Amino acid sequence: MKAVQFEQFAGTLTVVDVAKPSAPTDGVVIEVKAAGLCRSDWHAWQGHDPDITVFPHIPGHEFAGVVHQVGAEVSGLVVGDRVVFPFVCGCGQCSWCESGNAQVCPDQWQPGFSGPGTYAQFVAIPRADFNAVKLPAEVPFEVAASLGCRFATSFRAIKHVASVTQGEIVAVFGCGGIGLAAVMVVASCGAQVIAVDVNDDALELARQAGAAHVINAGRGSVVEAIQAIVPGGVDVSVDALGSIETSRTAVESLRVQGRHVQIGLLLPAKIGDRATVPMHLVIGRELQVLGSHGMAAASYPQMLSDIATGAIDPGQFITRTISLDEVPEALAAMSQGTEPGVTIIAP
Repeated sequence: MKAVQFEQFAGTLTVVDVAKPSAPTDGVVIEVKAAGLCRSDWHAWQGHDPDITVFPHIPGHEFAGVVHQVGAEVSGLVVGDRVVFPFVCGCGQCSWCESGNAQVCPDQWQPGFSGPGTYAQFVAIPRADFNAVKLPAEVPFEVAASLGCRFATSFRAIKHVASVTQGEIVAVFGCGGIGLAAVMVVASCGAQVIAVDVNDDALELARQAGAAHVINAGRGSVVEAIQAIVPGGVDVSVDALGSIETSRTAVESLRVQGRHVQIGLLLPAKIGDRATVPMHLVIGRELQVLGSHGMAAASYPQMLSDIATGAIDPGQFITRTISLDEVPEALAAMSQGTEPGVTIIAP
């Protein structure tokens, strides 16, 4: 089968022909029909994840496809099923998995990190009965592939972690894939969205996703611009980019007793780094700082139902489709930044 791989962190990305995987006894082999190009895979390639220890390595963690082979212990799936998986596959046995919180399972398995990923024509996924989610006929493969990391993470962050409610005002910092998803989900809750980015094209996509206001962060103080729209600050801030500057500014934009949700990835702090979160404001304003990491398979049916009924439309964020042969160049380009919208890979 054709796959994208690298032999060392930050090394050359190549398209190669490798053996098709076999199904684990508790898992399946999926014929990948669509995969998402995500900045998390850039982090994996750059060596920011210690779980990757076997080389050469195939990246990729967002995907949807068709069951191609079923392991001997799998009872809930058959060849031909249309499926999607969360990027965090829980063990299905610990207290977190049993409570519906497999996204923080201590024994989690992630394609493209814990093992070979989805930038390939086929991928083997373990723990299939617990983690597989069957796709409604109304949800195309390319839309399902765009959900795995970005949209699903934002859906849970807004709906279940921040618990955004109708009438609240939410500032979303960063309008890449995960930020645009956050904008759409916030708007679907009946809340008002202020979108922040340095790219006018990304801000236009945010408007189309439901943002009531947009702010270009490269043109002055973001906190002052937010205060001009909503004196006192916003109810909820979301850092969907992941940087010291955006997380700090997001917290500074909150009203008294506001809530900040961090979903953009941040590298571990180094000695001498300034605090990412201004803790004096957290204390003085009694702010809540919340982390959100993915979404368990148990929560997917609600999101898929909202997509099938048209309550949310993540498909509108798909701006480009590429082949596996184009992945090395596209992933390497993320070293200079990301393009607005979502790129889907069609193996």
